[in-house]
Amino acid sequence: MIITGVAASPGEVVGTVRVIGSLDDFHRFGAGEILVCRTTSPAWTPLLSRAAAVITEVGSRLAHAAIVARELRIPAVVGAGGAMTSLRDGQRVRVDGTAGTIMIMEGQAR
Repeated sequence: MIITGVAASPGEVVGTVRVIGSLDDFHRFGAGEILVCRTTSPAWTPLLSRAAAVITEVGSRLAHAAIVARELRIPAVVGAGGAMTSLRDGQRVRVDGTAGTIMIMEGQAR
């Protein structure tokens, strides 16, 4: 299964998904996980600094998540509608921030 969005920060990484719905969920996010959320704001920067990659449901190349991801040199795919419902915690995915794709790893399809 492949989810597509806007290529917002180049690079490719394979890692574990953590879906974060709000500031109240920050404690669930571990270093090196792939952050999946609706959107980000400056309050989300501490999570982005620990993330292996970021995926947002809304946004463009000028969105907060995209800009911070480029500064941190981590892959980002933004505008990936439905990512929060298509992906689940613990799932292994390949995030390609250059192509704007997220691929669920073999045997991980929902």
